Amino acid sequence: MAKKKKAAPAPRPAASDAPATLKDLLSSDVLDKLKAQSDALKAEEHEKKEAARKAVEDQRKAEQKRLENDFAHLLENSSQDWHKFK
Repeated sequence: MAKKKKAAPAPRPAASDAPATLKDLLSSDVLDKLKAQSDALKAEEHEKKEAARKAVEDQRKAEQKRLENDFAHLLENSSQDWHKFK
């Protein structure tokens, strides 16, 4: 079986030969504004998620409080071993 020749890796073009990116073309103040807007959107999304989580938590607490005041629910879910309370 003959050995295979390894292909030489293609030389990478220098960074200065690379095509210009959008980041390179935009001015620094425009980039700063875009970053600030991105941060603001992320903060707003985080606040929405936190508000939704809090609403779910409040709803769960309200349901738990309602069930604690429901005698039928307490009777169904209570321990049936009455001997330990004598």
